[in-house]
Amino acid sequence: MDYRNLGVSGLKVSALSFGTGTFGGKGPMFSAWGRTDVEEARRMVDLCLEAGITLFDTADVYSDGASEEILGQAIAGRRDSVLISTKTSLPMGDGPNDAGSSRFRLIRAVEDSLRRLGTDYIDLLQLHAFDAHTPVEEVVATLDTLVRSGKVRYVGASNFSGWQLMKSLAVADRHGWSRHVAHQIYYSLVGRDYEWELMPLGQDQGVGALVWSPLGWGRLTGKIRRGQPLPENSRLHETAQFGPPVEDERLYRVVDALDEIALETGRTIPQVAINWLLARPTVSSVIIGARTEAQLRDNLGAVGWQLTPEQIARLDAASAVVPPYPYYPYHLRDGFRQLNPPMV
Repeated sequence: MDYRNLGVSGLKVSALSFGTGTFGGKGPMFSAWGRTDVEEARRMVDLCLEAGITLFDTADVYSDGASEEILGQAIAGRRDSVLISTKTSLPMGDGPNDAGSSRFRLIRAVEDSLRRLGTDYIDLLQLHAFDAHTPVEEVVATLDTLVRSGKVRYVGASNFSGWQLMKSLAVADRHGWSRHVAHQIYYSLVGRDYEWELMPLGQDQGVGALVWSPLGWGRLTGKIRRGQPLPENSRLHETAQFGPPVEDERLYRVVDALDEIALETGRTIPQVAINWLLARPTVSSVIIGARTEAQLRDNLGAVGWQLTPEQIARLDAASAVVPPYPYYPYHLRDGFRQLNPPMV
């Protein structure tokens, strides 16, 4: 397993991390993701630790807190061997203060997560979404207070736009407060929007990417093929509405390229798709998830080898799209490219 710094922080994280959205299985979306119980979760953690994975990602909203509870039980007795990342800000109830990133909400959310996880500190706390109703100064000051208290080691964000993340960083710098070192983002061969603005921002500001849904919301498993119906057991029947959309022809084009390279390398389609991500700029860790041990073992095979430059170029070409304004001139026009050469 490769270990990388999380952004410009000194914290080393495994190139692959494990997402626990399958733990618990409560609610319409998370029940479709998986229903992993404590015994199964403990075995998953065993396999991850054996493979060198140290970072485990969860969120308070995952199965209404059940994911945190199960993860806490699964790592009991070996807390010092793992890093815990959790997220908050999304609604956990119908009350006026049950959502958002206010000082009241963040402090209470951290206390609740600590209790569910059975620990006295969180290695990485991330804001699950931007809260436009709370001043950024209040949010960042509260995160800094939590870090200084020792209850949180590092802070980050998830699903922020470029201006939202940059404003948060600027406020932290202005006051000398703890700044975001990680941004948990959607990024895959069928979802490359991250490259347009957030990747250059991460490179410039030293914010490491934690990639969620590296298989395109379950579309890059090798089970979806051109001219064939969606498999009956695909979770997309129940969860497609919750995830990023993908145009069919682009998906098939990417799968065709993955298929060819999987045959060339002797790897599986998911392994090739994840390996492509591991070579991208700013990526600190790719979060893998699994409903079964077989899926987990397959995903673990994404490390320890490298695609060739020619194979990467073919995947780049198959997954490429023309970005929207104002990004497309910087990708397509020589004058713009001279001033701002593309990162990938």
